[in-house]
Amino acid sequence: MSASDQETPAAETDGQAPDGLTPKQARRLAVTIASAVLVTLAVVLVIRLASRTSVLVVGVYGLAMILCGVVIELSRNGRTRLATWLLAGGLAAALAFDWLILP
Repeated sequence: MSASDQETPAAETDGQAPDGLTPKQARRLAVTIASAVLVTLAVVLVIRLASRTSVLVVGVYGLAMILCGVVIELSRNGRTRLATWLLAGGLAAALAFDWLILP
């Protein structure tokens, strides 16, 4: 076998997977998505409070906004996979609480 047969593809030698995002790109994407969700939750919270004032509304949306902040911080510290799963699970729980618990 010659040395040219054992060469790795150019994408692998650049420090990124051949089919995915680099870790830096994944962190930026996670932070961007969590920031957009945070802003959206703030707008929805204001709209929900205008229609009805409830401690439950503030609690559910407040906790979801705190979760977005935690996700941003986890992503910045390199825990992108954990942050992604936490964001998906937390938003699913917040939507379920909104649909099931809030009047």
